[in-house]
Amino acid sequence: MTSTGAPPPAGGAFLLTQLGTHAAQAFAGRIAALDLTPPQTGLLRAIAATPGSSQQALAEQLGTPATRLVALVDGLEARGLVERRRNPTDRRLYAVHLTAAGTALMADIGRVAREHDDAVLAALDADERATLRDLLAKVAADQGLRPGVHPGYRNLEP
Repeated sequence: MTSTGAPPPAGGAFLLTQLGTHAAQAFAGRIAALDLTPPQTGLLRAIAATPGSSQQALAEQLGTPATRLVALVDGLEARGLVERRRNPTDRRLYAVHLTAAGTALMADIGRVAREHDDAVLAALDADERATLRDLLAKVAADQGLRPGVHPGYRNLEP
């Protein structure tokens, strides 16, 4: 309590958590319209960014258990969005690639992500958005977070 008896203002970490939870829930709702979950979306983004990566490399990049990643790849493969190909340099590994349908879906994911960003940051002008991104990236780097990887992957059940 403050000297006036009012509770202290919310701290920056609380506001980040409050907004982050809100943004994550809203994104899950938006991406559900594409019949995707946030983990599937993140995996598709990772595959698009590094086509031909092995499942092991993708699991490491995302910081998720390999067994959970295999299940995610299985689901996306069953939908015709990704395909596994034998790795030409190591036949024990599979290289994961987007299919044509997966590549087309990435355009929809990008559109939904831009709409989501615009909705969540509607109160800010372009300069404020850039400053916020820079400041958040600085804090995330200081906390040891991997750029572009949601830390929730660490907690996915196999």
